[in-house]
Amino acid sequence: MTTPSRFRVGLVGAGYVSEFHFRALQRLSQVQIIGITDLDPERARSVAARFHLTAYPSLEAMAAQGLDVVHVMTPPASHTAVALTAMRLGCHVLVEKPLATSVEECDQLAAEGAARGLQICVNHSMLGDPIFRQTLQSARNGAVGDVLTADIFRSSIFPPYHGGPLPPQYVDGGHPFRDLGVHALYMLREFLGPIENVTAEFWRAGERSSDPNIYFDEWRALVRCAQGSGHVTLSWNVRPLQHLLIVQGTRGTMRSDLYTMFVTKRRSTPAPKAIERVANAIGESASAFVGVTKGVARFVLGRVVQYQGLHDFVREFYECLAVGRPMPASIESAREIVYWTERIAQQADEAKRIARPHPSRDPEPAVVVTGANGHLGRALVRRLLANGERVRAFVRQEPPDEFRQHPRFDVFLGELGDPVGVQEGLANATGVYHCGAATTGGWPAHESGTIAGTRNVVEACLQHGIKKLVYVSSLSVLHQIGVGPVVTESSPLEPRPEERGAYTRSKLEAEQIVCAAVRQRGLQAVIVRPGLIWSEEVLLPASVGMRAGNRLIMIGDRNLLLPLVHVDDVVSAMILAMRNDLPAGEIFHLVDDDILSREQLARLYIAAREPRLRLMHVPMVAVISATGVLRGVTRLLGRPLGPSSYRLRSGVAPLPCDCTKAHTELGWKPTVKSGTALRALLRPSL
Repeated sequence: MTTPSRFRVGLVGAGYVSEFHFRALQRLSQVQIIGITDLDPERARSVAARFHLTAYPSLEAMAAQGLDVVHVMTPPASHTAVALTAMRLGCHVLVEKPLATSVEECDQLAAEGAARGLQICVNHSMLGDPIFRQTLQSARNGAVGDVLTADIFRSSIFPPYHGGPLPPQYVDGGHPFRDLGVHALYMLREFLGPIENVTAEFWRAGERSSDPNIYFDEWRALVRCAQGSGHVTLSWNVRPLQHLLIVQGTRGTMRSDLYTMFVTKRRSTPAPKAIERVANAIGESASAFVGVTKGVARFVLGRVVQYQGLHDFVREFYECLAVGRPMPASIESAREIVYWTERIAQQADEAKRIARPHPSRDPEPAVVVTGANGHLGRALVRRLLANGERVRAFVRQEPPDEFRQHPRFDVFLGELGDPVGVQEGLANATGVYHCGAATTGGWPAHESGTIAGTRNVVEACLQHGIKKLVYVSSLSVLHQIGVGPVVTESSPLEPRPEERGAYTRSKLEAEQIVCAAVRQRGLQAVIVRPGLIWSEEVLLPASVGMRAGNRLIMIGDRNLLLPLVHVDDVVSAMILAMRNDLPAGEIFHLVDDDILSREQLARLYIAAREPRLRLMHVPMVAVISATGVLRGVTRLLGRPLGPSSYRLRSGVAPLPCDCTKAHTELGWKPTVKSGTALRALLRPSL
C-alpha cells in the first residue's frame, strides 16, 4: 500500500479523550484531520464546533471524503467492530486502549490487517511519556541493579456525568481496570518481562466514595512477571491525585512522579547505613526540586503539554507509519495485555452482576419513591409500608436492611440521570414521590441527579400514564432577599440562581420542568416545598453554622428564625398531596409555626450533645469583606473564587412562611411542634 505524503485522518468517538487526540494531531505537519463522528450526533457536532471540524453521520460518510487513518476512541466493547469497519474502508487504525475485549478479537484484527496490508496500533500512551521513558532507560542502564519489583500507585477521576445514557464506568464492574489497569500492566511488563499471572482484589469505598456510581472504586493487583513481581493500586477516591512508579532493584530504587514529572533515586553505597539514609534523603529532595522546577518551566514554555505521553505516542505512530517501521504498540504486544486485563475485569463484571442483578422489566404495581435512601425518603418509605402500601424504591445504592426483607418492598437500582433506567424503574407505578436530588458535589452532579433526573421522572410519568407525581422542591427556589414580609406560594422565584449555588440553581430548574409539564403536557403533579427538615437523626441543619474542628461557626444574624419542620410532618403532607383530589401544579409550603432561632437551636444542641463544641459568631460584613478581597484577587486569574455577597446574604435572609394554603387546601397540620419538641429532646441530662 502506497504511503501518502500527508495522512488524512478521521476520528471515531467524541468522548473525553477525543480532545487530546485532536490536539496531538494538530501538532503534526504530516496530518490533515478530515472530521469526527459519534453514535451521538449532538456530541459529535459539539466537539466539531469546538475544534472547527466537520461532524459526519457515520464512519462510512467520513471515509467517502478520503481517509488514510482512523482513530478509534469509542467504548472498549466496540473497538473491534469499529476498527474492522475502518480497515474494510482501507484505513490504518490507531485504537484507544484496551485494543479489544478478548484475544479472539485481537486475532481477528490481526488477520484483517494482514489480509489488507494495513497497520493496527493500540494507544499504550504511557510508552510515550517522557518521565516513564527516562525511568525505563535508567533501569535498563543498571541504575538500580537488577530490577526485582515495580509498583504503580494511581488515583483518578472519570469525566463528569451530566445525565443521559450511562457511561461504561457506571455500567460494567470491571471498567475501571479496563481504563487504568491496562496502562499499569504494559508499564510493568517493560520492567519485569512477560506477564505470567495477575490476581486482584476490588471493592467499594462506600460512604467515602467520591463517585457512588462507580461500583468498584478501589483496586489492588499482584502481577507476576518472568523477572519479578509488580503491584498495582488504583483508586478513584484518593486525593490529591497521584501517579507514582516505584522501581526497586538490587542496588537502589527509583521513584517517578508521572504527574509532577520528576524522578528521584536512592542508591546502595558502602557508607554506614545512617549516613546512606541521610545522603539519599537529601539527594532525593534536591532531585525532586530540580525536576519539578524544570517540569514547570517546560510546561510554561509549551514544551510539555497535558497528556504529553499521548502526544509523543501519536507522533511516533505516524513516524512509523510513514517509513514502514513496526508500530510502537502492535497487536502482538497488546494481545497479552488484553488477556490479563479482561481476566481481571470480567471477574469484577461478574461480581457486580451477582451483587446487582438486572431488575425485572415488568415489576409489580407499586408506589415509587426516588431518593428512598435519603433522610426524607427513608421516613416516607417507613410510613407507606406501615400504611399497607406496596413500595418500590428507586435508588442507586442498596436500601437499609429494615426495608429489604419487607414483603411489600422492592428496589430498583438505577441512576436518576439515566433515562432508560428511570423508564424501567417507574413501569407500573401507581404514583411517584420524587425525593431524589443531588445535595453535594459540583454542578455536573446536580445537573444529572436533579435536573436530568427530574426531566426523566416527568417523561416516565407521562409515558406510563402515572396518576400523580408528588415532587419535593425547596424553599431555596424563592427570591430570599426580595421576598417581602411573608413568604407564600406566590412569592417571586430566585432571579439570580447562578449566584446562589448549584443546589438552588438545579432545584429551581427542576421545579420549572415539572411546572412546564403540568401546563403544556397535562402532567398530574403536586409540588411541596418543605423548610429545614429535622428529626431525631438530624438535629442540627447545616444552615445553623459550619463546623470547623471543635467550633460551630455561625455567619450573620444569630437571631434568624429557622423554617423548621419535622420529617414526619413532611411525610404526612406528601401523602395528603398524593391522595387528595388537587388541581395539577399546586404548590404547598411546609413549615412549622413553632420554631427556634439559629442561636437557640445551636446552644440547645451544644449543651445536650456536644458540650465541647464552641459557638463562634462572625458578622456578615466581615465575611463579605473577606470574600470580596478573595474574589477580587482571583478574578485576575480569570476565575473568581468564593461565594458572592449576594449568595452570602441570601443564605441568611429571613424566611417567614405563611402555610395557610397547606392548612386549608391540603388539610395539613404539623403534629410535631418543632420548637417545643427540640427543647424537650435537647434538654441536658443532669
